[in-house]
Amino acid sequence: MKKLGLVGGMGPGSTVVYYHDIVYGVQERVGKESFPGLTIESVDVFQILRLCGERDYDGLTDYLLQAIDVLARSGAQFAALTANTPHIVFDRLQGSSPIPLISMIGSVRKEAMRSGLKKIGLLGTIFTMTQDFFKRPFLDTGIDIVVPSGEEMDYIHQKISSELEHDIVKEETLARFQTIVSRMRAEDGIEAVVLGCTELPLLLNSETCPVPCLDAMQIHIQDLIDEILAPADPGRPL
Repeated sequence: MKKLGLVGGMGPGSTVVYYHDIVYGVQERVGKESFPGLTIESVDVFQILRLCGERDYDGLTDYLLQAIDVLARSGAQFAALTANTPHIVFDRLQGSSPIPLISMIGSVRKEAMRSGLKKIGLLGTIFTMTQDFFKRPFLDTGIDIVVPSGEEMDYIHQKISSELEHDIVKEETLARFQTIVSRMRAEDGIEAVVLGCTELPLLLNSETCPVPCLDAMQIHIQDLIDEILAPADPGRPL
């Protein structure tokens, strides 16, 4: 098995899910008592959000590369970011990283294509919803991405940063999120919604969401398990 490195802490709750589901997911796949090697380098989610808010993408890239370098020195053979927002500099990271990286956005796009989806909603931080880094790969494959209205985006971002990043889940917040997704289904014709922030599954899932969910975190986790178990091949692109 290959050793994975995770850049975690974005936020801590999702990092715990990544760790748990990867470790036990690998064990389930191999069918015996065996756990993979894995190293986590935890960064500060609020530092990430500050750098994004300031559009200091050079600073964000340097900050994340420091974490990736630590993972590489620990023996990790590939790495991943445990949040969607920092993928805003994924191409920069990939170009400078000492080890291969697996993109969450790439994982979700593959799943959307496999499912035959043509129009999907996107929920996440304000940076994920307003910037092009998430949308562009989907548009390039003929999948339309729809985001909430300006006021709805502000609400979603505020709840992610003030509640979900702190593991706070409120019924009134869930109800408002459900209203937003229902409106997007009725007015925009979305077929599914991407949970483009790894804290959003605290609120939305197949039972609580008005449309099918593409849980970016869980889709990403399955791709990471695939890579852990894939035969080592220096010439095979991740």
